[in-house]
Amino acid sequence: MSSSLDALNQWVAGVATLTKPERIQWCDGSDAEYRQLVDGMLTTGDLIALNPTTHPRSYLHRSNPSDVARVEHLTFVCTPREADAGPNNHWMDPAQAHAKVDALFDGAMQGRTMYVIPYCMGPIDSPIARCGVEITDSPYVVANMRIMTRMGAAALARIERDGSFVRGLHSTGDLDPDKRFIMHFPEELSIKSIGSGYGGNALLGKKCHALRIASHQARREGWLAEHMLIVGVEDPRGETHYIAAAFPSACGKTNLAMLIPTGGYAKDGWKVWTVGDDICWMTPGDDGRLWAINPEAGFFGVAPGTGANTNPNALATLAHDTIYTNVALTSDNQPWWEGLDDRVPAVDWQGRPYDKANGPAAHPNARFTVSARQCPSYTDKAEAAHGVPISAIVFGGRRPSLVPLVFEARDWTHGVLVGAAMGSETTAAATGAVGVMRRDSMAMKPFCGYNFADYFSHWLSFDKPGAKLPKIFHVNWFRKDTDGKFMWPGYGENLRVLEWIIRRVEGTARGIDTPIGTLPAPGGINVEGLALGQAAERALFEVDTEGWATEMTDIASYLDGFGDRLPRALRDEQQRMAAALANTAPRAWAQAV
Repeated sequence: MSSSLDALNQWVAGVATLTKPERIQWCDGSDAEYRQLVDGMLTTGDLIALNPTTHPRSYLHRSNPSDVARVEHLTFVCTPREADAGPNNHWMDPAQAHAKVDALFDGAMQGRTMYVIPYCMGPIDSPIARCGVEITDSPYVVANMRIMTRMGAAALARIERDGSFVRGLHSTGDLDPDKRFIMHFPEELSIKSIGSGYGGNALLGKKCHALRIASHQARREGWLAEHMLIVGVEDPRGETHYIAAAFPSACGKTNLAMLIPTGGYAKDGWKVWTVGDDICWMTPGDDGRLWAINPEAGFFGVAPGTGANTNPNALATLAHDTIYTNVALTSDNQPWWEGLDDRVPAVDWQGRPYDKANGPAAHPNARFTVSARQCPSYTDKAEAAHGVPISAIVFGGRRPSLVPLVFEARDWTHGVLVGAAMGSETTAAATGAVGVMRRDSMAMKPFCGYNFADYFSHWLSFDKPGAKLPKIFHVNWFRKDTDGKFMWPGYGENLRVLEWIIRRVEGTARGIDTPIGTLPAPGGINVEGLALGQAAERALFEVDTEGWATEMTDIASYLDGFGDRLPRALRDEQQRMAAALANTAPRAWAQAV
């Protein structure tokens, strides 16, 4: 037996001694195993079978009402030195964290099955992929991990070959919010999560491994683990550019990843290919470009807001073999959520007869789990061992004012600052207030497994001789007018912006240099057929220098929070932008654009 498998067996035995399960099941990822898990959950009521005619082999899971989203205030990065976790993370001393959580794990699996899940994040044969093992007492977690990862015997064989793996221990415990912790030990490549069954807290291959632990691995090994979709855009000439885009949760990543060309774009032959909708691992190739894989095998997407007008590809993806969480039901047992259609549901997400006085029928963070291969825009490039080459990196968040529809960073360092300074309104994907503007650097605020200052330095380190780095852009689909309505139609029309981005990459689109970056020249964005109105079109492409001067002051204060570890180049870039804005007449660029 290899040393890695020996270490795995010893770890499993130790966990069993601590948690005291009734039985242990090593998961092989087979169809038969999945059916057995589903049948068991149907018997216990953990799953509800949906209408077999409209949604074959699809099921509903209802989580505890106190357990419906990520719990950032209970999520810890446990490094020996607090400074290494950084001000962007909640920190706990590793010894203290182990002691606290192990006391809760003591006997936590009594009367339950302990499942051992070997899994691979990324294509099994990809050198970019990394493996892990999750131990859990939740069959719901096992079923979801089978959809979201490459799970089972092949992953176990790779673990034996690689000689290392990320260790993830999970138990739902008694779902007591006061006994809920998600602990990360980056230097140990381990995770311990207890007291939650929600996906982001319990599917440990996802945010916990693929971002918090992997970001630490990536820094050490010279690559990037990012909260980004990967989408391929094929133009009428048959040339495909791959774009990685970072948006905070519930800000439209899945919609953009599954975009369908509209109107003239469809007629002209534009095509969009989905590689991934949430996580992107990028590594420098021999050619100097960044090559990326989607480490996931499925989508764990937000259901509310997904409809025929917003994401028809997602609806087609969800037609069968899907696990839904916290959605409502119609009278004939079909899943329903706000934004799906105009039907009135019969039962809300908590299993109560629907009454609008109780709030939304589906929880705002209701989810679907489904294989990526079911997506009509899925590309087999998602299984390419070497990944896909990234032409552009796009940052964006929910900004109702100030930030233009799109602008390009002048170089890599400026682009890193653009990503570091990114702000967005909070959404229902995490507990806490919704609609509060906060800085969410690279959309990684909840997910970076180490000090953001060191993370920014790591990003800057990729700009070296011979590198052919992607151009960096920022977009804002969420600009609002004085009536609070969105100015830009979004969804499929976002291809108009992607076209300009691609043409900038190719060097064929003109832009106007401004203190915040390069904006499209007049006519640079195709707005033919859109009823934008002159005022909206002007606002979408203006640079309010006074507003941006205030923004740069806020950014400076944000960067100050990282102290002496902040890379000097980022501070210099912020000061360069602030000086450029100070030397520009108010709203001059709005007039120019």
